[in-house]
Amino acid sequence: MTQSVVVQVGQCGNQVGCRFWDLALREHAAVNKKGIYDEALSSFFRNIDTRGGDNGPDIYKGKICSLKARALLIDMEEGVVNEILQGPLRDVFDSKQLITDVSGSGNNWAVGHKIYGCQYRENIVEKLRKTAEHCDCLQCFFIIHSMGGGTGSGLGTFVLNLLEEEFPEVYRFVTSVYPSGEDDVITSPYNSVLAMKELNEHADCVLPIENESLFEIVNKIHQMINSGKLGSTVKQNSLVTSSAGSAKPVPEKPFDAMNNIVANLLLNLTSSARFEGSLNMDLNEISMNLVPFPRLHYLVSSLTPLYTLADVNVPSRRLDQMFSDAFSRDHQLIQADPKHSLYLACALLVRGNVQVSDLRRNIERLKPSLHFVSWNQEGWKTGLCSVPPVGHSHSLLALANNTCVKPTFIELKDRFMKLYKKKAHLHHYLQIDGMEQSCFSEAISSLSDLIEEYNELDATKGGPRIDPSRLKIAV
Repeated sequence: MTQSVVVQVGQCGNQVGCRFWDLALREHAAVNKKGIYDEALSSFFRNIDTRGGDNGPDIYKGKICSLKARALLIDMEEGVVNEILQGPLRDVFDSKQLITDVSGSGNNWAVGHKIYGCQYRENIVEKLRKTAEHCDCLQCFFIIHSMGGGTGSGLGTFVLNLLEEEFPEVYRFVTSVYPSGEDDVITSPYNSVLAMKELNEHADCVLPIENESLFEIVNKIHQMINSGKLGSTVKQNSLVTSSAGSAKPVPEKPFDAMNNIVANLLLNLTSSARFEGSLNMDLNEISMNLVPFPRLHYLVSSLTPLYTLADVNVPSRRLDQMFSDAFSRDHQLIQADPKHSLYLACALLVRGNVQVSDLRRNIERLKPSLHFVSWNQEGWKTGLCSVPPVGHSHSLLALANNTCVKPTFIELKDRFMKLYKKKAHLHHYLQIDGMEQSCFSEAISSLSDLIEEYNELDATKGGPRIDPSRLKIAV
């Protein structure tokens, strides 16, 4: 069995990471009734014999003694990490796997990347190596960060570069939360575009998520609860709609429910790595099958049902509807409509009581309404994990390499240019050692090139699909 390590950077990264570990423990608790340390747990957790102190040896078989997350927590402010260490998950994290400062990055990518990156480089590398040493077969690093702030965007992408240098053979999956147009960080377009250049060059796969989409999904859930459309199927303090069990349960923060959506995405993405299945999909297969060109590694994700891990019963008769929902605009985690854009490839990760025949039937049903590139008309990758999410019979995560991500990048470029044309706030960045104006021009050039690659693909859409004629073998 392979192992993965989660690196959570900045306020957003650590808050999402906190929800991931909490929900992962609940999911394993529902399956692992006997409290045995098994291969499923070993993929993301160590089992340590703490009878002689926190530095005890790993226990590879038998009863669970003390679970420790395979994680590295980094933030240049102490607040969020301290909340986690005072909350119900405090024993899950190894105190030696935390890196914090007190002053923060001041919403400045250059501070996170250039100053804190250099200052903490050796410390980060040492902790990454120690985490890797505890893995028998390290397959993947998951980075969770936001794009709009200083630490998440700056230091988060610095860590990504370090991972490529130190562990070039290990896959790098990045979950990036993009700011909305009404973001309260004025410099977020600068931070996001500077970070995008690093993601273009150093990530294997990026799962872009927009705050705006998360906000709309959570609002939709609340509206359905308040209108009574779901009847009694959603509990008021479900895992999606409340902060129960989070680092700081009261008062409830508006982004707790949003973070749960992202945590559920990661739970479903890693389900095949953690549990058995008739058609398990390895994490490296996602990159291999969904990324035909190195820079076009942005995968649009959709979850269905939206209430995964919210104690909502989804009747089996709605199985086909679940597949339809995965391709609808309402279920995407970015502001996009994949059905009206061009697919390079698509992966369907299904959990629960679903048969291969169900998968094939729904793919054949949906294919006529989806536009795939001419050279990859059969670009489907499927995975079946037998263990469903808690409280459900089945769920679906769709990952689409689709040109519908382009408008998100175009909007980001436009917001960047509004500031950059006026040279507004540039001095905050240029006063940092190692930061020059060429960093900005190179970053916007990288983003423009990426948009152009999507434009070239979109230009091929809509042409008639002509099946090549076969050689006649008889007259």
